[in-house]
Amino acid sequence: MLVTTPDPQGFCDPSFDAVRAALSANLDSGEELGASLVVDIDGDTVVDLWGGFRDTARTTAWDKHTITNVWSTTKTVTSLAALMLVDRGDIDVHAPVAQYWPEFAANGKADVEIRHLLSHTSGVSGLDQPAVPEDLYDLETSTARMAAQAPWWPPGTASGYHVSNFGHLIGEVVRRVSGKPLKRFVAEEIAGPLGADFQIGAAERDWSRIADVVPPPPMEFGLKALGQDSPALKTFMGSGGDAVSANSPAWRRADLGAVNGHGNARSVARVLSVIARGGEVDGVRLLGRDTIDLIFDEQARGVDLVLGIPLRWGIGFALPEPATLPWIPEGRICFWGGWGGSMIIMDLERRMTISYMMNRMAPGVIGSDRSAAYVAAVYGSVR
Repeated sequence: MLVTTPDPQGFCDPSFDAVRAALSANLDSGEELGASLVVDIDGDTVVDLWGGFRDTARTTAWDKHTITNVWSTTKTVTSLAALMLVDRGDIDVHAPVAQYWPEFAANGKADVEIRHLLSHTSGVSGLDQPAVPEDLYDLETSTARMAAQAPWWPPGTASGYHVSNFGHLIGEVVRRVSGKPLKRFVAEEIAGPLGADFQIGAAERDWSRIADVVPPPPMEFGLKALGQDSPALKTFMGSGGDAVSANSPAWRRADLGAVNGHGNARSVARVLSVIARGGEVDGVRLLGRDTIDLIFDEQARGVDLVLGIPLRWGIGFALPEPATLPWIPEGRICFWGGWGGSMIIMDLERRMTISYMMNRMAPGVIGSDRSAAYVAAVYGSVR
């Protein structure tokens, strides 16, 4: 029976020993339960580490093939899927959503554009009440409800984080345009060609190697103090859910392109490094440079109406915002992460991708002390 935390396994270039040391320290202290960490620089994997445990009893080691629910890091893969269709000329980010999904024009949304979905500015950040998180598992019904409802704030005027329904909105556009549900599109057109161990949801054959997520301490959003028309209250009332649900069979079977991607640092880096590496990974081209440039077209900057923190959104990805995440440097960088602290960062100037996935969730809305320490160690090693 394993009890003592083993040293991190895998490879680490000696110039990145500070990264190994940071991961080792968090595993030894118990801050981390199990985790994986990858740094790719222009196709050269300088860090590929994993360690700790898959379970709170500390009996099963986190190994090379362990995967876990990565929460909102999933959104970065969903955004990539949409941008691939943009790159092919099948979607125009400045076109109305209704051009591809006619029902979405209902209730004052005729002018909502694809870029508004991709930058969380559409005004549709959840389900109208009455709603419970489990409603999102019924993809067809919940997506139809979102198409029918009115926006909760004027579209395009501010971001309001699409916590759990980002994949419903983008996924429906992907389905209408490509003929493939998002889960299948990711499997056949992203993960498959790249040989990446990543999937929306998780096939039952893989459940035995999943590290269950361990919930963070309860977060106090102060929702009760908000008015009934608050986008934050509306968003979390119908789609918040709890962390333990991510360990359930129903969750793993669902197509939730906002929150139920399963992978590890290696597979997420494999997929998203396509952005840092100019659109191509080992001969597999997914994006052109003009499409990558679209990511950096700022769509919103200011306090997010749902998360209540300053955010800066491009098209499909967040852009550096020192007021919220000072440990992500300014520059031609795009990123996002998941509830509990997982993080994927693409630094185009350095052609570098930083990926961190774990099972013990930290408190906070985006990022954590752990992800901050790892990212700081990476940048300290490349300067």
